[in-house]
Amino acid sequence: RRFDVLYQDALLLVVNKPAGLPVHATAKFYFNTLTRVLLEHFGEPPPQICHRLDMETSGCLLIAFHKEIAAKLKAGFEKRAMNKTYLALVHGDPPWDEPQSIDLPLGLVDPDQPITIRMCVRDDAPPACTKVRVLRRPAPGYALVECRPITGRQHQIRAHLAAVGYPIVGDKLYGHGDEPFRQFCDSGMTPELLRAFELPRHALHAAALSFPHPEKGMMTVECPLPDDLQSFMDAGCLLPPDDEAWLDELLGAS
Repeated sequence: RRFDVLYQDALLLVVNKPAGLPVHATAKFYFNTLTRVLLEHFGEPPPQICHRLDMETSGCLLIAFHKEIAAKLKAGFEKRAMNKTYLALVHGDPPWDEPQSIDLPLGLVDPDQPITIRMCVRDDAPPACTKVRVLRRPAPGYALVECRPITGRQHQIRAHLAAVGYPIVGDKLYGHGDEPFRQFCDSGMTPELLRAFELPRHALHAAALSFPHPEKGMMTVECPLPDDLQSFMDAGCLLPPDDEAWLDELLGAS
């Protein structure tokens, strides 16, 4: 229920949304959402969130204090007038030392599949494009990738990276198959699942956001890589030995 302010003026706000905090209320979450926390912090009228981040994704989120400004900013996202940059820690050794494009159409899986919220590559789906580039390789078999979504499909970066063979570390939905995801949904995070996933959340971070400020023109706000991802890379992407205190700490964070 806490967030850091990256930028604020009388018209808008950019926050660093922490991983694990849902943006909007659902049947499962009401009080523990960014929408609710913003209302408690700023009062009425409620601040207007202008785009979305998955619950486990951290980083830059743009918020307006007035509905009229929010409508213009939301329209800007729809028209691709905004530029978003993400950092993703992935499994594998992607050959992207130079910028590349992943151009694969994305749509929801067949409704007859066991897990229907997953996106997949489908010829009949809308086009989707993500620009990718490896920034560093913190350990063998891992890479930190800069991702710039050109389109805005659901789970686009996660689905694209998994589709080309480099799933995001900790991605329960796209990185480990149906059964571990089902187990997580049924039982929550367990020590066994945490060992399989390696991180209690997927390693995706919204690192920068460029947008047209209503009064100041185009501006960019950046957000540093969070401690959990930085520490994992600094440790060579190696999990510590089975230590109950470490597992309890990560399970508590998740």
